Amino acid sequence: MKVIIKIFFALAISSVLYSCGSDSKGAGKPQGKEEGKGAAEEGHEEGPVTVAALSEQQIKAVGIVFGSIEEKELTATIKANGLLSVPNNNKANATSLYGGVIKTLNVQLGDIVRKGQVIATITNPQFIQLQEEYVALASKITLAEQEMARQQELNEGNAGARKNLQSATAEFNSLRARKASLQQQIQLMGINPNSVNLSNLRSSLVVTSPINGTVSNVFAKIGSYVDVSSPVIEIVDNSLLHLDLQVFEKDLPMIKIGQIINFQLTNNPDKTYAAKVFTIGSSFENDSKTIAVHSTVIGSKIGLIDGMNITGMIGINNVTTPAVPNDAIVEADGKFYIFVETSKQPEEHEEGHDDHGHAHDEGEAKHEHKNEQEAAKHATDQGKNINFEKIEVQKGVSAMGYTAITPVQEIPAQTRIVVKSAFFINAKMSNTGGHEH
Repeated sequence: MKVIIKIFFALAISSVLYSCGSDSKGAGKPQGKEEGKGAAEEGHEEGPVTVAALSEQQIKAVGIVFGSIEEKELTATIKANGLLSVPNNNKANATSLYGGVIKTLNVQLGDIVRKGQVIATITNPQFIQLQEEYVALASKITLAEQEMARQQELNEGNAGARKNLQSATAEFNSLRARKASLQQQIQLMGINPNSVNLSNLRSSLVVTSPINGTVSNVFAKIGSYVDVSSPVIEIVDNSLLHLDLQVFEKDLPMIKIGQIINFQLTNNPDKTYAAKVFTIGSSFENDSKTIAVHSTVIGSKIGLIDGMNITGMIGINNVTTPAVPNDAIVEADGKFYIFVETSKQPEEHEEGHDDHGHAHDEGEAKHEHKNEQEAAKHATDQGKNINFEKIEVQKGVSAMGYTAITPVQEIPAQTRIVVKSAFFINAKMSNTGGHEH
């Protein structure tokens, strides 16, 4: 009986111990999972995204353009508006010294002409009358000269009155003066007086260009009447262009003669020209409280025309500095950034991110492709992407479409940067919110 009691007691103790052990294991396992989950959540903190990947298709679609950080001579500048002008001694009107009707017109607006080039021909019957008178004067002068000689002989022999000699001499001199006058007039008509004869009388004359330049205006047309007060065309020589800037009084002390001005056309800000200050005005322009600064355009003048509106930048302190186009810089949270091409992957910047906070049991793989074909496809897709890193920069002076920058971290030389549509990459990073796949 004692043996039976001992056996029963032993079985009861074993049953209790087994039950306690089972409860301990059951309770321990969920607790381990909760602790693991808590650790995972504690280890994952959302941080700013600094790397983003875009496919070639996305880059092309949004118009992203690559460039590099350039060395530019940027300065603290004075900005002023103005006009291009041609000095009056480089402008001319082609006119006729004699009235007449336009017979031919040989130029059009925008044509380049040379000094002495025939612009037009005009006709007038009076031209023939002048030439007729000139030819007739030759015989009259010969006759007057003979009469003067005869009267002189008579006077010497006391056979003629002295009054007749004086009259013949006066007539001869008068005819010679008239011939000289007609000779000059015919020359001004563009006709060689020595070639004028009764068989070679011309009814038209030519109008020539007084300077080299470009035809800026055509006033006459075939059949219209012109005279010395009505020009045929206007010619402008753009080889000497002036830039007239209107500068405010407060900026005037910083401008010196000989200073270089960079300027752009208002309707074409992509191209930059240069001018050199040669004089500074001494009086205010109307009621604008501005003073004119006159400069001579130097270098290329292609595309520049008298009267064009311009925007000028007068440099104060020249500094050569790293610079990027203005469109390459984006602003976020009061700071400024550029985007550079990088080999870094977006995943490298997501420490502690474990599948959006879902815990995995010990011994389970972190992440695997389902099969080798899926892995190969993923690698191919990744190969088509270009990664961009967001780099903070300090902004400097801005001029002529560029801004000086100082990166807060070193950027290797020749690194490609985004110079256009950088805002798209910044928007993509903002929308990603720290989860990049």
